[in-house]
Amino acid sequence: MHNAYADLEGYNCFGCSPTNPFGLKCKFIDEGEYITCHWMPSENYQGFFHILHGGIQATLIDEIASWAIFSHAQTAGVTTGMEIKYRKPVYTDRGEISLRAKVVKVEKRLVTARVELFNAAGELSTEADVVYMVYPEEIAKRKLDWPGVEAFYKAE
Repeated sequence: MHNAYADLEGYNCFGCSPTNPFGLKCKFIDEGEYITCHWMPSENYQGFFHILHGGIQATLIDEIASWAIFSHAQTAGVTTGMEIKYRKPVYTDRGEISLRAKVVKVEKRLVTARVELFNAAGELSTEADVVYMVYPEEIAKRKLDWPGVEAFYKAE
């Protein structure tokens, strides 16, 4: 998916800005039912020795959930809740991790995305349900600089 926000002045998202020097620099792929992300953790994001901090995991989960909503709910919104289950450690020194997210429920203006985070061994390590309050497209454009779903699918 194309990062439709990357060229906007002042854009510095911790999760997905390619130019934020402290950010995660996530990139997302639309694989039909799921939005996916492959990400290489670093020691800069550890909690305990060589363990990816739970807050960074939550950030990754929140970020990919928003991209699932951009793509599959075709609007933008804000996080209203997140229920996370940490199941296995995610190490910062064992290789790339992956995440996948899909929209599982739409109720008026509340959209729930289910997110799974897999460690470098491919084991489900963390899972979450993330609830967003979404805006009608015109309000999303005005309040959140929503560029429209087509902007995320332009050729790179």
